[in-house]
Amino acid sequence: MAKAHTWNDDQPIYRQLMEEMLARILDGTYAEGTLMPSVRQLASDFQINPLTVAKAFQELAKADLTEKRRGIGMLVKEGVRDALQSRERAKFLKEEWPTLIARMERMGIDVKTLLRTTGPK
Repeated sequence: MAKAHTWNDDQPIYRQLMEEMLARILDGTYAEGTLMPSVRQLASDFQINPLTVAKAFQELAKADLTEKRRGIGMLVKEGVRDALQSRERAKFLKEEWPTLIARMERMGIDVKTLLRTTGPK
């Protein structure tokens, strides 16, 4: 069962659920070539309307990340994880990294110090 999830008001729940499912594809929870949980299962796990889950599935299929197998369920397509990693890496470097660098500079933290304090012990 999925852990309790808090939805925010910034974007529709189906988009937030879609991001959660993408994260699970990236971390291997939903492996390529395997079936994702059913609409009913996800609706129950996240305590949301099944139509919301169906909308998230529809968007994943539209983005060509999953495919529906009639009578079986939603399958994670092969090769999707690498494509998602590449996309997320580019998004991080363009949108999040500059903000982190600026914050580090304001606090007087350089990359060497950061690596030294957060690296392997």
